[in-house]
Amino acid sequence: MKILLINPPRSPHNAILDNAPLEAKRFIHKKLIGPPLGLITIAGAIVDHDVFLLDMKGQYDLDPQSPGPEALALEWMERTQPDIVGLTVITSEFNVSMTIANALRRGYPSTLIVAGGLHPTLCPQDFSGKPVDLVCTGQAARQFQQIVTAHSRHESFDRIPGIFIQAGKAMMFTGCENPVPDAAGIDFVMPDRALLKPWISTYFVGKGSGPATYLFTSLGCPYACSFCSIWPQFTNGYFQRDVESVIEELKALDDYPVVRFADANSIVNASFMEELFDRIEAESIRKEYVMDLRTDTIVAHPGLIEKMARLGLKVVISGFESFRSSELKAYNKTTSADQIHDAIEILHANGVQIRGNYVVPPHYDKDDFKALADYASSHRVAFAGYTIMTPMPGTPLFEKTRNDIVDMDFDKYNFFNCVMKTKIPLHEFYSEIGNLWMIKKGVETI
Repeated sequence: MKILLINPPRSPHNAILDNAPLEAKRFIHKKLIGPPLGLITIAGAIVDHDVFLLDMKGQYDLDPQSPGPEALALEWMERTQPDIVGLTVITSEFNVSMTIANALRRGYPSTLIVAGGLHPTLCPQDFSGKPVDLVCTGQAARQFQQIVTAHSRHESFDRIPGIFIQAGKAMMFTGCENPVPDAAGIDFVMPDRALLKPWISTYFVGKGSGPATYLFTSLGCPYACSFCSIWPQFTNGYFQRDVESVIEELKALDDYPVVRFADANSIVNASFMEELFDRIEAESIRKEYVMDLRTDTIVAHPGLIEKMARLGLKVVISGFESFRSSELKAYNKTTSADQIHDAIEILHANGVQIRGNYVVPPHYDKDDFKALADYASSHRVAFAGYTIMTPMPGTPLFEKTRNDIVDMDFDKYNFFNCVMKTKIPLHEFYSEIGNLWMIKKGVETI
């Protein structure tokens, strides 16, 4: 079988960037950098077949003058003649993904089209009536493996548990799998990064020493922040990989001196991370690491932070979210605003750069923006991000704020566009956020 896996392009909508003052524009990050971990994991599960990968994000970074998404997809269809196409879909890329799927359906009506990723997992029924034959949910490498096998044998897909089959007005669910595949354990699949060679030069983070790749040490999250899409995928479960499995993967990353841990929070089990970095030291693995860490985790484990910094931790991305404890409580965020200061001090003492991310709710007025600016100015970090509280489909926040949503254009659901009613005029709201991006210590962005 021939399989083409497609990573769609990013949404071009970024109202914060569009409305920011000129001097702030260079600080505002315009994209998430890194290869499509989900797709290369799928590729790792179907190594007995001819697998091709088109990273449209990488392609447009490499050559902005490349053909548009439809033409580029059709060009690769003509080149590879696949039996199956797999599309990874997040909410802000839903529309362009369906545009691509429509073009494929018109040009290659007999090709099986499969969608997977975050949006299909949380909102599978959004694909009803769309040009998609099957929808995979969750960590779908083993599901996709079964789909390929069934398709090669001309067998029905309804015996594959945990997928949705296009039935016109609704997606038909085939039922839950028991037991669910353990993607962090016995069912772990080593990603096939060889498919990324054409775009590896685009996977640079800031002034990193080389291209970066994603690697997960855990799946899920034991916390339940109301705005987050991660924990609902795993029904609040948390799954840790084996230390030796992570070490094996790290040893295979010769082309990637920078490793971005793709965990929701890289330290949930501190003893695991202690053991992992002991093994990294014992194996003399030399990498630069980027991690997501909660402020309360940083404060609780200063010794572990010191060890990780000594062994390669360079950047920590931390969701400060708000400077007000009342807002953190409303987001079901169990951290305290008081911990931000201590977390910054610990990271700075160890030479670790921080990206502190704040989310701005739509009800902020001029006084709220001034208060946030004053706080951020007195708690400066190397990099700072100021994004908009966005009710992502499939999250508790989406259900809670449904009546306040004024824009259902999924292209804008990337935290850089306001889709809810604002208290002050919308152009002023964007202008205030754009000004916030000037408040930082560093001059580069990540």
